[in-house]
Amino acid sequence: MRDAEVLLRVQDLRVSYGGIQAVKGVSLEVRSGELVSLIGANGAGKTTTLKALTAMLTPNSGRIQYAGAPTAGLGSWDLVAQGLVMVPEGRGTFTRMTILENLQMGAYLRDDAGVQEDLDHVFSLFPRLQERQAQLAGTLSGGEQQMLAMGRALMARPRLLLLDEPSMGLSPIMVDKIFEVVQAIHRQGTTVLLVEQNASRALAVADRAYVMDSGEMTMSGPAGELLHDPRVRAAYLGE
Repeated sequence: MRDAEVLLRVQDLRVSYGGIQAVKGVSLEVRSGELVSLIGANGAGKTTTLKALTAMLTPNSGRIQYAGAPTAGLGSWDLVAQGLVMVPEGRGTFTRMTILENLQMGAYLRDDAGVQEDLDHVFSLFPRLQERQAQLAGTLSGGEQQMLAMGRALMARPRLLLLDEPSMGLSPIMVDKIFEVVQAIHRQGTTVLLVEQNASRALAVADRAYVMDSGEMTMSGPAGELLHDPRVRAAYLGE
């Protein structure tokens, strides 16, 4: 994996909300084919980082490169068209649209012939969505809405999929399902950057990981090593 293309490179990223600096010189990289986890407590700056990566927030300084080119000046829609796609925290489904319409919105920027094939693929990952495709998204459970948000992102054919807290607020059974799908998506060739408070689950599925605290990267390395690091276990696994 060391020789794989660096798909995402972030250097000295700084982002502020008003006068509060939420991200303080963060650097990270994701190579093509990897599943990388970014863990940290609530308020560590993880979501702010993802919003900067997807042009939802403008950084104060720093450099973001995706697929070898700087992203400065691009809009979120431009990045989606290039395969950089995020499933936001809170899911963000279109509640007054049906499941099928939500999924079709994921393919809004596409004009190729593979949309139906990808829809079938999403339904194979989430059979419940196929069963209820005429149902309004706002009537779904939290877990079902998370499935829908992930399915909608897959309809954009992501090259790099950013997942922001996909297990938040879900039942243990649904958390298991979400992590199974994350691993399946990765095995099928999509590069993944997974942001999670559930450190043990995030580290268990990742190739590499970063630990973020108070807006800064405090640790990084192979996920298996971080999973067994006493400092990580004490801070994030309650040991």
